[in-house]
Amino acid sequence: MLGEDRSEEEFKALVVATILDTNPEGALDMLCEHYKVDRPTLGVGVVKGRSKGVLAVYSRNRKEILAANRDSLYDPFTIIHEFYHHLRHHGTKHRGTEKHADKFAGGFILAYNATVKRMLAENEKPGRGPR
Repeated sequence: MLGEDRSEEEFKALVVATILDTNPEGALDMLCEHYKVDRPTLGVGVVKGRSKGVLAVYSRNRKEILAANRDSLYDPFTIIHEFYHHLRHHGTKHRGTEKHADKFAGGFILAYNATVKRMLAENEKPGRGPR
């Protein structure tokens, strides 16, 4: 996040917070507006042959993020990782890798952690009482 614009960091933190607040649909709306792409659907289920041992998958044909279970819907890393796959599909070619999807999602988690840390530090300043 060195050199990252504060508003970009705050956007990423808000996306993570929205998922943690059990609103992954709202987070997808924010992501799609930000990256100017159509919104994938979100569901719980499996894709035959692709879901064993994973928390979620992106189905290119259905333009859908399928979480293996309900708890995975509220895992920011998982949802943002799968959104990356949605973002990187162009036509019939997939132009992203698992490594890049992990890095993309990790950037959001780092921004969230930094924002929370900064907010806690600001609340700890002398003369500031609890809100």
